[in-house]
Amino acid sequence: MIPVKNDIQTDSLPETDLLTLTEDPCNLVVWNDEVNTFEWVIETLMEVCGHSYEQAEQCAYIIHFHGKYAVKNGSYDELRPLCDAITERGINATVEVLAG
Repeated sequence: MIPVKNDIQTDSLPETDLLTLTEDPCNLVVWNDEVNTFEWVIETLMEVCGHSYEQAEQCAYIIHFHGKYAVKNGSYDELRPLCDAITERGINATVEVLAG
């Protein structure tokens, strides 16, 4: 048997830690009240959140019957301005961090 010489040299890469910035996912929650009309909530969701009429209408019904509904999800930084815009229109809304 012919001896085989192993001339392959493997370079090892230094170990590196990869740090990533992750944000906890959040929900924009709109709360039911006895003040705002369906039409106003639908209009607000369309203008502020970019929902279609059908999507906004479905959200309004869920809010009405369940007391609240997460109308949009994303990062806190994305949802905070939307929450502020909704509350400025007299509709109760909060940004809630989802438990990991």
